[in-house]
Amino acid sequence: MSGRPIVCLFIHDEASEGLRPHGGASKWWLDKSLKALAADIAGLSGQLTLRTGAAAECLGDVIAETGAGAVYWNRRYDGPGRAVDAAIKETLKARGVEAESFNGRLLVEPWVLKTGSGGYYKVFTPFWKALRAMYAPPPALPRPKSLAGPDVFSLGVDELGFHPHGPDWSTGFNAMWTPGEAGAAARLADFLDGPVDEYGECRNLPGREDGTSGLSPHLRFGEISPAQVWRAVMAAIEAGRIRDEGAMVFLSEIAWREFSYSLLFHNPDLAEENYNKDFRHMPWREEAAVLSAWQRGMTGYPIVDAGMRQLWQTGWMHNRVRMIVASFLTKHLMIHWRKGEDWFWDTLVDADPASNPASWQWTAGSGADAAPYFRVFNPITQGQKFDADGAYVRRWCPELAALPDKVLHAPWQAGDGVLKAAGVWLGKTYPKPIIEHETGRKRALEAYETLKAKRSAA
Repeated sequence: MSGRPIVCLFIHDEASEGLRPHGGASKWWLDKSLKALAADIAGLSGQLTLRTGAAAECLGDVIAETGAGAVYWNRRYDGPGRAVDAAIKETLKARGVEAESFNGRLLVEPWVLKTGSGGYYKVFTPFWKALRAMYAPPPALPRPKSLAGPDVFSLGVDELGFHPHGPDWSTGFNAMWTPGEAGAAARLADFLDGPVDEYGECRNLPGREDGTSGLSPHLRFGEISPAQVWRAVMAAIEAGRIRDEGAMVFLSEIAWREFSYSLLFHNPDLAEENYNKDFRHMPWREEAAVLSAWQRGMTGYPIVDAGMRQLWQTGWMHNRVRMIVASFLTKHLMIHWRKGEDWFWDTLVDADPASNPASWQWTAGSGADAAPYFRVFNPITQGQKFDADGAYVRRWCPELAALPDKVLHAPWQAGDGVLKAAGVWLGKTYPKPIIEHETGRKRALEAYETLKAKRSAA
């Protein structure tokens, strides 16, 4: 520590070339997160200074106003972010200003883990084994006693306009989320106080509200680091408070996030281009009405519709259901994974520049270590297996709540009498399937054969 005064600066940058603007749900989270951060800093006699514009210009202004001699920040790993940061570092050093960036969001830097041949890992399982074998979290740093610094002009958080207006579609978010460092710590503590032991079994059950940690948006916005999570999990294991099995499955999901960042670092266009270049031959379909039905949760498949409605109402979707809805869009409906990735980017509070495109490409079959394209999730059997008691579907598709479990995930298979007794009129109160499962599966497999034929001819 230098002992010099500190300017705690946040720059909202949508002006620098190539940077991807935050989606609407991410901005909702950022609004609340910045307010929590400002309060935490104020409690340490400091001020959160907010600016908006190109980062290089904003930094130059603040340096001129304060006479700052050093600038420190956490690294970014997307291509445009790295380019902006590299240019800033070069400019600052040329001006005699100390400039240093640090790893604040990953367990290890994307260039650390290497295969035997010296390249980066393209398959998750060996990546996870290598990470688990070598990683040890650094000691926790003490909380600062003071963040006092000069009084600098700052925008107010509300001036950034992150909270939605006209209409406010975020009314369902507040009941589920508490953005900020304190909210992240509470989430982790609650999860380690029992639910983690059943994580291996319950993480696939969307009807279980405590089946997952809910930490993804907190990790996304740096309110908690993966090192903190790892340290807390290992300490709980060593103290005998939690079992190793569930904890390791949970940490493997943290590792999937790391794997995604490694892919992003080595493939900066991950959100725009197929990782598997063969997929440029895939005969994707352009059907705006079909895409809209998927977005609105009106496909006629209850597990798919429940997931899409949960996403819209809460800014989040259970991970098992994310795979189901992504498979349905890219395989049953044959719509490009980028359309789904864009929708998730706008509607997820945890929309992450690495995990979002990596996971979409994994499900679509075009990504690293991808699910085979010919594996087409059956939304009926997926619902029956992972939402057997129908708790998830009944919550998010209440118009189907009175249907018996046997037909809940395929209401068109119910007789007229069962539908009438449940108050369900297919095509009126709930849509008929937008495509038959077997028709969608057959079409997807035929498209895959077309891709293979074009690949062989190339």
